[in-house]
Amino acid sequence: MTSHRKHLVRDFNHFITCYICKGYLIKPTTVTECLHTFCKSCIVQHFEDSNDCPRCGIQVHETNPLEMLRLDNTLEEVIFKLVPGLREKEQQQEVEFWRRNKSKESLDEDGPLRKKARVDEEDDVKGDGDYHRSDPQIAICLDCLRNNGQMGENIVKGLMKKFIRCSTRVTVGTIKKFLSLKLKLPSSYELDVLCNGEIMGKDHTMEFIYMTRWRLRGENGYPMVLEYRPRIDFG
Repeated sequence: MTSHRKHLVRDFNHFITCYICKGYLIKPTTVTECLHTFCKSCIVQHFEDSNDCPRCGIQVHETNPLEMLRLDNTLEEVIFKLVPGLREKEQQQEVEFWRRNKSKESLDEDGPLRKKARVDEEDDVKGDGDYHRSDPQIAICLDCLRNNGQMGENIVKGLMKKFIRCSTRVTVGTIKKFLSLKLKLPSSYELDVLCNGEIMGKDHTMEFIYMTRWRLRGENGYPMVLEYRPRIDFG
């Protein structure tokens, strides 16, 4: 009669834990350049400050490493099956997190768990005191597009914190005002905002751009990337 060795969960920890937080992988996300996998929130936060893989040090992408990430839903299901109660625990923590942050929203907008600015709260362009907080929200990455020799590069810089969350009703015009405020640009200075290399009109909403221009729309959980640069005068 063949005997089967009984494996413990800890026997698989090397394969199912995150190198960054050392916990079980939550929403496992793989870097396509080197195939190392991390928690989605861990690797996205890491890429706020670095373009290199935290495990092997390889440069993932020169300007936008988020494009090189892919969710691993199969691994997520394997981990949930291996670790009893993990799925339920994470679902409960997520519910508690959103409930807690909703109640503290006005007091703790810049808390360490959120790590993102709010366009509609920092730039009161509507002036109605509502800020569209009840609207569906969208995560956005604002990248500075650099072209060698382009005029205005010495003025337009990259943001210290380029990840934001805002209402889907926010327009490109509002994004431009937000950038001008953050970058301390002169009032007469003009910016172009692009998605996938195409200049977006000032009245385009984030929802419209996401639905019609953003090529990674099917990759749930990843911020939509908008690029900005000094306006080019073709006339």
